[in-house]
Amino acid sequence: MNNNTKVWFITGAGRGLGIDIAQAALAAGHSVVATGRNADRVRAAVGEHENLLAVSLDVTDPDAATAATQAAVDRFGRIDVLVNNAGNFYAGYFENISPEQFRAQMETNFFGPLNVTRAVLPILRAQRGGQVITVTSTAGLVGGEFTAAYAASKFALEGWMESLRHDVEPYGLSTMAVEPGFFRTELLVEGASTIWPELQIEDYAERTAKTIETWKSMNGQQGGDPRKLAEALVTLSDTDKLPPRFVAGSDAMGAIEQNLVTIGEQIADNRVLSASLAYDA
Repeated sequence: MNNNTKVWFITGAGRGLGIDIAQAALAAGHSVVATGRNADRVRAAVGEHENLLAVSLDVTDPDAATAATQAAVDRFGRIDVLVNNAGNFYAGYFENISPEQFRAQMETNFFGPLNVTRAVLPILRAQRGGQVITVTSTAGLVGGEFTAAYAASKFALEGWMESLRHDVEPYGLSTMAVEPGFFRTELLVEGASTIWPELQIEDYAERTAKTIETWKSMNGQQGGDPRKLAEALVTLSDTDKLPPRFVAGSDAMGAIEQNLVTIGEQIADNRVLSASLAYDA
């Protein structure tokens, strides 16, 4: 490998954005460890390439994360860029999402990236160089109807990534959280990445039915091009100076900018009361 070539380790590369990220990294001349629950499916999805290693990985299994990391080092000798991309969407109003579903959402979207990052960080620290890129969501900064579990998992990722940056900077490592808006991936594919709520509550029944139909109608109609997003991530990585956050897509920028305005207004509304809470002199 020359100095411009990196080894990318990508989770969730068997479908959706993960495929595009793997292909974009390979096209840029990098080596790629593409992981997913089924290595054969990953290999078929990404396409055969001499610089590709497909590895089976369930991100909710810490031992599998360790094994996949070792396989990467055995093949390429190092890891330079970790992309935490694997995730799914447990949709529904909070009361309709069962406790088991909510925990499953956190296991995949939050604890999954933690498992993989725990396995990879010792390698990056030993190298005194590397990047951790985690795909969160606009829903990681802006909550919304019918996304209680999903937003909770993505908000958790945001807090973790914002703090992790300070932990690892002294060792030459950099981090970037990516907040995509709506991209034409497989996230909204029913039964694949989207899981509907298990519990039925009459108060929510009509709203649930209408919202599910709305979400279904959006699949395949999202405005964002995942190939362009993947290429943007490779471009940002190759600058060797990652921004701490990349808000991806005009819809994401608009929603987050509006939320920042709203938060500013909420601060202003109670500024005097908030400022009065210190001990009296």
